[in-house]
Formats: sequence, structure tokens, C-alpha cells
Amino acid sequence: MDTEEEPVADLVALGLARYEARVYLALVRRESYTAAEVAREADVPRQRVYDVLDALVRRRLATTRPGRVATFSAVAPELAVARLMAHQRETLERLDRVSSALTAALVPVWADGRTQTVPMDYVEVLRDPKSIAEAFTDIQAHARQELLSFCKPPFVSSPQNTSGVKVVRRLRRSGGSVRAIYTNEALDDHEVLKNVRTFSAAGEESRFAAELPLKMVVADASLVLCDMPDPVAGTDATTALYIEHPALAACLRLAFLTVWDGAQTAPSARP
Repeated sequence: MDTEEEPVADLVALGLARYEARVYLALVRRESYTAAEVAREADVPRQRVYDVLDALVRRRLATTRPGRVATFSAVAPELAVARLMAHQRETLERLDRVSSALTAALVPVWADGRTQTVPMDYVEVLRDPKSIAEAFTDIQAHARQELLSFCKPPFVSSPQNTSGVKVVRRLRRSGGSVRAIYTNEALDDHEVLKNVRTFSAAGEESRFAAELPLKMVVADASLVLCDMPDPVAGTDATTALYIEHPALAACLRLAFLTVWDGAQTAPSARP
């Protein structure tokens, strides 16, 4: 199949994932396709095309016709582009509101920092993987109402993380909230996806995003554990910060919620 890189890139710029862009461009070439046909036409793996088509239907960029074999059609390009633009505008407006709130929250923190003459005893710098894993367990244990996480490899806890599952159950029993955003690569990692489903069964709400800026845990809008990869060294070495600062935690909570709003829910089933 001839690759249409420029239209694909344009659709990606408007908010579609690359597979979504390729499938939409394939759909516009004909009245309708079955899932298998469009997978071949768009050169998308068969095991992924159903999720991609579902995403396009949810975005109202494609329609489906049920039958013995379901078929899919693209909506008119002018309508599809208009809907993508409307979503981008909504995202920009939401980010504008978040940035205003973030600035308002950070300004007093920054101003207070100008007067600090003693070390920041509310920040603990961790470099040893064992210490980082212990801090991860500690922040989960301290959570009483809410636990928010950006999850991306490499993971510092064991794949099973039985203590984390107990924390999720404890928080949900007490009426608390547990939400996690994973990178899309988790969908293709059997062990990680199995772990996600275990946490989901315990009561964690999960979503998936193409990229996450860093690994982070925010507990009760007061405690933060985040990694700070070295942008210069370019290695897997990382420094983690364990911070007890409600104002900063509130800012990072807003950042989490912004990514959460744009993330996708997990598929109900996956090979």
C-alpha cells in the first residue's frame, strides 16, 4: 500500500493516533469495509484494528453497520476535521484553565521559596532503587482518600505488587479514589496488562495515554513521589523526589486530571 505520510501526519497533528489516521484514510476510499478489509488496506495489525475502529466510532469519525459481518464507513472529511478541531479547541481551553490555576498555585510557592534560607526539609532526594521502592510503598500506605499515578516502565515494585492491591482495596472500602494512567505500551506487555487487570479488579480506575512525562504518584493532594530522569546523561539512571508539599501536590494533581481527561479507557478484552 502506498504510504500517505502527509495526510497521516496532519491527522495525527489534529489528535488522532497514527493507526487511527491510517484507518480513517483507508475508510474514505470506499463506501464501507469490514474490519479485516480495512486492516489490510491501512496496513494495520489485525489484532489492533478493532480497537482502532472502536476509537474512530467513539470520536464520531466513523460509523458501523451491524450485521452478520459488521462494516465500517468514514464520516465526511469536512465533518471529521471539524470535530477534530472542536476537540482541539476544547483541549486548549481546558489547558488554559489549568495553566491559570497552576500559575495561581505556584506563584505563592515560588514567592515563599524566595524567603527560604534553610534546606527544603519537605523534599527527600532518592537515588538508590531500593530506597525509591520503599518510598513508593510508603506513599501508598499514607494515602487515605485519593491515590493518583502516572505509570510507565521501568517499574520499581514487583509485577504483582500485592501491597499495592491491598491499598487499592482499603481506599475503595473507605470511599476513596484510586486512578492510574499507563502508557499504551502496557497493552502489549502481557505481565503489565495482567497487573493492570488485577488492580482494576481491586477497584483501581485505569486509562491509557501514548506518552507520560514522568512516573509520579500523588497521595491526598499532599504527598508526591516522582522521578527526575537525567536529561543530559541519557541513561536509565534516575533521581526520585519524595515531596510533602500540599500546594505543589495540588498543582501536580491538576496535571494528572488534565492527562486523565484526554486518556483512553482500557479495552474490555485484548489477545
